[in-house]
Amino acid sequence: MSHDNKRGFTLIELMLAMTFIAILLVAIAMTTIQISNIYTKGITLREVNQGGRALTNELQRTIASASPFDVTPKVDASPATATSRYVVRDGGGRLCIGSYTYAWNYGKALAGGAGAPAVFNRYTDNTPVRFVKVADASASLCADPTLPIVRANTTDLLSSGDRDLVVHKFTVTQTSSDANTNQAIYAISMVIGTNDRQQLTTNDASCKPPSSGVGNENYCSVNQFDIIARAGNKAGGQ
Repeated sequence: MSHDNKRGFTLIELMLAMTFIAILLVAIAMTTIQISNIYTKGITLREVNQGGRALTNELQRTIASASPFDVTPKVDASPATATSRYVVRDGGGRLCIGSYTYAWNYGKALAGGAGAPAVFNRYTDNTPVRFVKVADASASLCADPTLPIVRANTTDLLSSGDRDLVVHKFTVTQTSSDANTNQAIYAISMVIGTNDRQQLTTNDASCKPPSSGVGNENYCSVNQFDIIARAGNKAGGQ
């Protein structure tokens, strides 16, 4: 007479199997979280880079079709800068090129709060702009920086989107000019990025490192965009 030897799991074997499954599940969860973080950071970087490239391409095209213009920083109503097409304020600025004016507010002004500069550019309904292109053939918005912006005349060039993109810094200088050919070269530098104030360093030039303990660093990105553009010898105006 024969007997079948049936052997089941011992308690130790069962515990080992459960431990292995638990470790496997933790590893899968951690991998999923890491992939999600990389994806989120990639989306943030892509939005900042796409926004920056769109702005720089837009400015280069407009400058290329315009006549040379004065970019002496206009910080007040001084007669010395009466012909300037570059208005500078703590909270934003304006740049009049040819038939268009570009107007923006800096991220710190849009965010508000203690110590923030005043919003500079507003629509006629008093809401702030982000970064817009305005049809302004007479450059009236630079001649009189107190004028509000008519929304119907604008094109929004920097939508807030999911990452609340803003301009943190903007400078333009004329690097050279030639009166004989009526041409001029301009250098423009912009810092564009997200606008979570807790995530940004004091000067808005970069995101705080993960070691700062703020969190959500995957939703923060700041990048600088520098371009050179030439104006002159083409249809355009002051």
